Amino acid sequence: MVPSTVDDTEIARFPVIEVGGVVVATAIGTLELGVPNPQCPRGRAVRLANVITVANHRGHGLGTRLVGDVVEWARSIGADRVDLSATPDGRRLYERVGFTLTSAPRMKFVL
Repeated sequence: MVPSTVDDTEIARFPVIEVGGVVVATAIGTLELGVPNPQCPRGRAVRLANVITVANHRGHGLGTRLVGDVVEWARSIGADRVDLSATPDGRRLYERVGFTLTSAPRMKFVL
């Protein structure tokens, strides 16, 4: 179970973990460019999303491996931080690898 990727190493990372030729876990990391600011000095943030593990493969550290892969990729491309929106079920995993809860509220505009 070694993560493989389909990626454009400058703007996105899509690590997957296969078992027996079947994808059982995946994640998405995308580079977001913005204006440099005190929280993001280079204006380079990575958005981590869709960390998914098939139900019968959960609890074996696959999600942790995928998150680690995206975090290492973010470091390698000079990102300032990795942002995500966690579900209550995923929050423990993210906190365990070093993510912290922020006070920034999320808003959305549905088109």
